[in-house]
Amino acid sequence: MSNGEARPNILFLMTDQQRWDAMGCSGGWVRTPNMDRIASEGMRFSRCVTNSPVCIPARVSMATGWYPHNTGVWQNLPYAMPPETPTWMQVIRDAGYCTSVFGKTHLHEHSGDLRDREHLIRAYGLDVVDEIGGPRASARVKSHMTEMWQRRGLWEAYRDDYSERFSNKPHVVRPSTLPLDAYADVYVGQQAKHYLERLDTDAPWFCWVSFGGPHEPWDTPEPYAGLYDPEQMPPPVPKPGPAESRPTGYLDERLANAPALEPGEAARLRADYAGKVTLIDDQVGEILEVIAARGELDNTIITLTSDHGELNGDYGLIYKETFLNGAVRVPLLVRTPWMPGSSAAGRVCDTPVEWFDLGPTLVELAGAELNHRQFARSLVPVLEDPRRLHRDEAISELRGEVMVMDRRWKLVLNRSGRPYLLFDLHNDPQEMRNLIGAPGIDAVTEPLRLRILERILQSQVYR
Repeated sequence: MSNGEARPNILFLMTDQQRWDAMGCSGGWVRTPNMDRIASEGMRFSRCVTNSPVCIPARVSMATGWYPHNTGVWQNLPYAMPPETPTWMQVIRDAGYCTSVFGKTHLHEHSGDLRDREHLIRAYGLDVVDEIGGPRASARVKSHMTEMWQRRGLWEAYRDDYSERFSNKPHVVRPSTLPLDAYADVYVGQQAKHYLERLDTDAPWFCWVSFGGPHEPWDTPEPYAGLYDPEQMPPPVPKPGPAESRPTGYLDERLANAPALEPGEAARLRADYAGKVTLIDDQVGEILEVIAARGELDNTIITLTSDHGELNGDYGLIYKETFLNGAVRVPLLVRTPWMPGSSAAGRVCDTPVEWFDLGPTLVELAGAELNHRQFARSLVPVLEDPRRLHRDEAISELRGEVMVMDRRWKLVLNRSGRPYLLFDLHNDPQEMRNLIGAPGIDAVTEPLRLRILERILQSQVYR
């Protein structure tokens, strides 16, 4: 099937908890031939920062183009985005696109039966809906996927496995009780694939494929669980020494409550995590094959990103909720129909980018226009000229704290507005030396602190 419309289709691929370096093209320790193909035919943004290094605030910011200080969603909590909230997905649908979503949105509460709230997802701009909860939520919430698990007699064992993990050792590495064909990431990939195989429309389409992995737990199913040798995994960033005569913040709380990782355990976590990323990459490959079989690959925008990363042992920590690279930097790939074979193909752009900038980018590429107030910026000028500076710096927010990162420095203010983390990203890319308290460092921190305050004032929403 060939799409004769001038407007391109849009494939929006999203993972959950995929750190920026967990691709072959960005870190070299995970095999991701399909993600690498998107990067080689399009552009990779190497300094993409999530708006918040935790699920719900990041996803609400992506949908709205608002920062956590606008939405009031600073951490994971029971929250449902109001149906009247303006989103960029609505704009794409109103431009004549057939819109769909398969997988996790987390734009409303992970409770009860997700199918009872499909009206919310449609209000946000997505007409065809097959939503799942995240890996933890799927032990309790109902969806088309968990109904299938129940029908096949799989759900009870899944629930028992999760209960045992989180009552004993949440970071245990153990394959899922689910067979590969029922695993959540395979379910999401296959549902999207079958939808696109059957789609019969003369209109352009927008398909959001939102995988629940590689989010923990570390339960990658075989044969992917055994793909990687733990001894070949990159070592985690070492845990720093105690804070000395400086303000403290949420990272210090996390460090004080760090899990007791056994020798070699971080490597095992990383090997299992890498297997899950490769599993997802294989699903991406099958979706791309369907689009090619439809004759639409040359007229489809393909993007891939993730809401936040996973520390996997960095600083002796697991999960996310820090402004360290492993949690706050995420993949961002953009491939447009005109990029393969052009001088832009395969370019790596190191300008600072904020995660939610993808929304207005897709709107502009769809030939539409955002008319509501929001603070994300289209990347189209950079796609056309990779030498352009998109932003001077990127900011991210969590639990009342704010981070700013430019090409050289990363500064974090605690909830009292005091600087407590400063890293020189040129000379210390692994963020092993916190420079707060160093002689003369105020000459660096004060302009960055003022820039954070300026950015917050520039992005106020008065309601």
